[in-house]
Amino acid sequence: MSEMSRRDALTAPQDFCKRLFDIACSGLGLAALSPLFLVAAVLVKATSPGPVFFRQVRVGRNGRRFLVIKFRTMRMGAESGGPVTTAGDERVTPFGGLLRRYKLDEFPQLWNVFIGKMSLVGPRPDVPGYADRIEGEDRKILSLRPGITGPASLYFRDEEGLLAREDDPKAYNDTVLWPRKVALNVKYLETWGFWKDIGYILITVVPKLDGWFKLIDKKEYQ
Repeated sequence: MSEMSRRDALTAPQDFCKRLFDIACSGLGLAALSPLFLVAAVLVKATSPGPVFFRQVRVGRNGRRFLVIKFRTMRMGAESGGPVTTAGDERVTPFGGLLRRYKLDEFPQLWNVFIGKMSLVGPRPDVPGYADRIEGEDRKILSLRPGITGPASLYFRDEEGLLAREDDPKAYNDTVLWPRKVALNVKYLETWGFWKDIGYILITVVPKLDGWFKLIDKKEYQ
């Protein structure tokens, strides 16, 4: 896409199409996956003390804050250890580790999608303190609803493993991973397409499809 044709925001019809798709898919997903939700909720409660769900303030569309909801995967009081989680993090419960491995802890966010706080595909919602650091033209990504999945989520699918290999995981996240995620999200907005969103969703479910869709040029973000 040329400099002159860069997209700074979705058009009203594009936004409407994306939102309609989100409502339909999240509604069907909530209905179809409700038995799995129930089983997961019982196991979260049975395997560690504390609530079933983890709620946290995140920065959403146009900088508005909202409560993201996930299945709880960490021990109570784990937030004091900071927002960066690495593979083998002792704060993660055994069942929580299983949920994280298969991204099942993200399923309750379908409710966030259904009520319009999130989208199925888009930038991951940052905690306050990160989204506030986005500057200049990059801030246009805040015009998007944050997503459950997206190019940055897929590119850094093994983020916890990457961080576990670093002596200072938070510094590596802040200076290397996070800027790359911003770049990926900017390109996602500038080149958005409905069928690309379908591709990102399919790759999330079946990672091997990544080679067929070729939605992310990994050499570009080394």
